[in-house]
Amino acid sequence: MLLGKVKSLRVAFDGDHRVAASAVFTSGDLVSGRVLLEAAGSVRVRSLRLMARGHARVHWTESRNAGSNTAYTQNYSDELDLFNHREAIIEPGADDEEEDGAVLQPGRHEFAFNFQLPQGPLATSFEGKYGFIRYWVKVELGRPWALVQKVKAEFTVIDQVDIGTPELMAPAGGTTEKTLCCWFCTSGPISLSAKIQRKGYCPGESIPIHAEIENCSSRPIVPKAAIYQTQIFCAKGKQKPVRQLVTNLRGEPVPPGRTDVWNGRLLKIPPVSPSILVCSLIRVQYELLLIAEASRQVYLDIPGALQLSLSLPLVVGTVPLHGFGSRTSSVSSQGSFDIHCLRITLPESPEEPPNYTEALRGEEAVAISAVERCSDEFSGVLIHPMYAYVQEFRFQPPPLYSEVDPFPMARRD
Repeated sequence: MLLGKVKSLRVAFDGDHRVAASAVFTSGDLVSGRVLLEAAGSVRVRSLRLMARGHARVHWTESRNAGSNTAYTQNYSDELDLFNHREAIIEPGADDEEEDGAVLQPGRHEFAFNFQLPQGPLATSFEGKYGFIRYWVKVELGRPWALVQKVKAEFTVIDQVDIGTPELMAPAGGTTEKTLCCWFCTSGPISLSAKIQRKGYCPGESIPIHAEIENCSSRPIVPKAAIYQTQIFCAKGKQKPVRQLVTNLRGEPVPPGRTDVWNGRLLKIPPVSPSILVCSLIRVQYELLLIAEASRQVYLDIPGALQLSLSLPLVVGTVPLHGFGSRTSSVSSQGSFDIHCLRITLPESPEEPPNYTEALRGEEAVAISAVERCSDEFSGVLIHPMYAYVQEFRFQPPPLYSEVDPFPMARRD
């Protein structure tokens, strides 16, 4: 019996789909790569199997009261397989007449593999506070009289959201009005009207905001605009939302009895995860929130009484209107652009937006500083708590297999 040692076993994806040191694919793509095995001596291999999987999981807990002295914790969790693929690279007896399998000589060995991702919508890879969407390839090496050796490599899937569709090209707008009140005092009404040219935008684009703020109150009004992301986790008929600030801008105060007009005021979308609309367990949604807020006095501060807000639907896509490649080409094939163009400030008139995979390479410090600057200004806007960090909503490649899994209870093959 041969007792050679396997020095290393790993998975490498082919280079055509590598963007920012991560393998990136979309639905219908052919995933190809190699299993790399290095042997220190002659090694007898009984089997070498490959498994590919896409999996979504959500989990959170909530405390419940069941009387004055009794409390319990309710668990909410659910799982969903997005796709499964299995193949045998080396079967028992495939390359050797003996039942104990094939013999590999000392040195480096490569075994090619490929499989196709399912056609149709395939949810974008995602890591959130209460759930994840992950895709990976796992290889299992079986040898006589030895434990099964396993290695796992994750890859990224991006669901193409084309903002050129008629639904996302439609404009969005609205009008709202409110009379401010502070304890026993009332003031004149303030009105807010806003419109954006379309519902769909890509990271790196600037949204031209057309708005009119009419201030008939007795206090100065400060107009603001912000983009919020809402992550919605679903399990057992229950939803767990997490709402976070992405970016914002602040206008000049509008004096009493005056009207202010925004004629295409630009709000730039930083590098963020695209909208996730096709997964039943996890959804990622965006909104553009317009706010008209009266100047505050501490002793008269009544939550919600001194501000007027208007929410417009927003979809963050991956395929721009005037893309640098065909809309039907894969996301991964469009990722070889110069990252320096991300540092160029957009002019007052919108230009051709950058590709989504290019925007992923933006500097993290820019997004973090934007959130830190605006967290204080918008502290009174939300009912749900905000999170002054970007890591949870900024798109990132999945974690390495060797890192600690934040979801240790997740089912594994």
